[in-house]
Amino acid sequence: MSRIQSTFSSLRSAGQKALIPYLTAGDPDLETTLGLMHALVANGADVIELGFPFSDPSADGPVIQRAVERALARKTNLREVLSIVKQFRTTNSDTPVVLMGYLNPVEIMGYERFASAAVEAGVDGVLIVDMPPEEAEEPQRVLRNAGLDVIYLVAPTTSPERMASICREASGYVYYVSLKGVTGAANLDVASVEASVTQLRKHTDLPIGVGFGIRDGQSAALIANIADGVVVGSALVSRIAELEAERHYTQEQLVKQTDLIAGMRAAMNEASVV
Repeated sequence: MSRIQSTFSSLRSAGQKALIPYLTAGDPDLETTLGLMHALVANGADVIELGFPFSDPSADGPVIQRAVERALARKTNLREVLSIVKQFRTTNSDTPVVLMGYLNPVEIMGYERFASAAVEAGVDGVLIVDMPPEEAEEPQRVLRNAGLDVIYLVAPTTSPERMASICREASGYVYYVSLKGVTGAANLDVASVEASVTQLRKHTDLPIGVGFGIRDGQSAALIANIADGVVVGSALVSRIAELEAERHYTQEQLVKQTDLIAGMRAAMNEASVV
């Protein structure tokens, strides 16, 4: 059983839902990213989505775009991101890590080389935003053969027929985008999300994570009553941006900076149902 499967299974047995924060690797620097990963786990994160920077983050709103710009200004590359995961694994062998980003850096490295390096580093899954399953036969085969879960996005505009085809190719979990637009958008419509997640469950037994528009404990708790996992990105990344002005910070300061996650974890635990 993979780390992702094991985590969702354990949470389900405990009547809890997965909290899945997103970080942009290299923002504000790679050393801080490593500290933040540990801080997120200390605050209750169950899975970490680690974004690898790319110069054209087309699905992301301004908060994450600026984070990517800061990471690229420090010349953060995919190999360095994998190195951070490997360092994380020296003291954390349990928390799943999903790399999230765009196809171009993976193509440049080469599918086989990337898959091998990712597994060696301790990566569990990959979510490539601009890799629809219809065009992913080769990379999906390589990633799967290496033992990596391939996670796909489903949007509010996705038809039931395409939901079914995406779910047939997905593994690990399915990421449902809770609203139209880019990351960081507002106006979370919980009733609409619930209807879509109900429809999505007709096509898969995989856990369903919901992201986009989740900003605080209240919105996290509402989604926890609907989905198997709650993904938080821009709300956390905007907090991390405040570290840009700092030169040195302790692990305790990083835990405090990510206490948004602790609040979400507490609210989700209250709201979760078996």
